[in-house]
Amino acid sequence: MSRIGKSPVTIPEGVNVDVKNGIVTVKGKLGELTQEFSDIDIKIEDDKIVLERPSEKKVFKSKHGLYRALINNMIQGVSKGYTKELELVGVGYRATNQGQKLDLAIGYSHNIVVDLAPEVKVETVSEKGKNPIVKLTSHDKQLVGQVAAKIRGFRKPEPYKGKGIKFVGEQLRRKAGKSA
Repeated sequence: MSRIGKSPVTIPEGVNVDVKNGIVTVKGKLGELTQEFSDIDIKIEDDKIVLERPSEKKVFKSKHGLYRALINNMIQGVSKGYTKELELVGVGYRATNQGQKLDLAIGYSHNIVVDLAPEVKVETVSEKGKNPIVKLTSHDKQLVGQVAAKIRGFRKPEPYKGKGIKFVGEQLRRKAGKSA
């Protein structure tokens, strides 16, 4: 039995949830998200969402906890939002933004310009003596994670000096250099 799937999802105030023909629509103060679900019964009972599976087959068991987690992420996204912070570690690494365009100078011969989706808000913080930080904020958890992974993929942190783009708070596995 899925322990995650069994627990109900509470709906906070200011969030609207509609279930029609297997499509769940969640509206809140930060935006609106829709997701299509199949094979699992979704019921709304006085400010709680309960998910039930039709039988104990493996297909339904695997979707039970997944769908509950997706609905919970949608509700948290439209009420609180999600933030990812990336840190640029390296001499001369810079990040600036103009609207939805993020301009990265990360050691290549040219700057990398990234056009971001309109749902993702970008902010760059550059303080003297500290590494530049890129803050990505959105109501869609999957989208903000995908954009952050794409930006990190331009220059992943290397294991010797730690130079590259890393998540704030990420622990890197460091290697010892060559010994003479």
